[in-house]
Amino acid sequence: MTPRVQFLVGGVQKCGTSALAAYLSAHPGLCLPRDKEAHVFDAPGFDESWDAAAVDERYAPHFPPADPARLHGDATPIYCLHPRLVARIARYNPAMRWILLLRDPVDRALSQFAMETARGTETWPLLPAMLLERWRLRGHGDDWSEASPLRRHSYRLRGDYARQLANLRAHFPEGQLLVLAQSELAQEPAATLARVHAFLGVDTLPVAGAQRVFEGKYAPPGRWHPARLLLRWLLRRERRDFRERRGWT
Repeated sequence: MTPRVQFLVGGVQKCGTSALAAYLSAHPGLCLPRDKEAHVFDAPGFDESWDAAAVDERYAPHFPPADPARLHGDATPIYCLHPRLVARIARYNPAMRWILLLRDPVDRALSQFAMETARGTETWPLLPAMLLERWRLRGHGDDWSEASPLRRHSYRLRGDYARQLANLRAHFPEGQLLVLAQSELAQEPAATLARVHAFLGVDTLPVAGAQRVFEGKYAPPGRWHPARLLLRWLLRRERRDFRERRGWT
């Protein structure tokens, strides 16, 4: 039996996954979960003994009645974060196609911090939240509960793109990975969507303009703000990798 889900917008949080999911949901040949994120593989009750059919049962409530002519996908950005999740997905569907959106790690971390603060799940000021992250995550490496610090306070961890890409490449061939910059989707949506459609093997449709989905309503620290300067230092390796490996600025 062919697994239901054939592609993932599998990361990274606060890098434009909602905008990309909105674009893809508008394509008649594609089908994404009603609420964008199904959170099947990171569910606290996930059973490692489940086969593809059992996983499909967990996916079924997130989709309209199955249409075999449509390509089903999921847009849960935490999937790329943890090796255990990547391994679960590889067992479920070794042919899974992954789409990853990346963003400067500092801007990504600041956006996540603003989101968690607005939700009330972050009560520390910015600087201590960043400095104490490793201490807060200690002992929660496999904690997938709703309030887990791994979900809420992984500001720097999620910006380690090299580690996440290495985990993916350990399970999936390069041809099943499409890595994009958030700026590409925002500035050249038509060309970027054409690449995504070709990667998924569906017809390319015209794009009217850039999608603005869940646009941040916060004022990030300025270029020379101490918090931004500290983050640039803390994430210097990740920023260097982001620039050099992908040729992005």
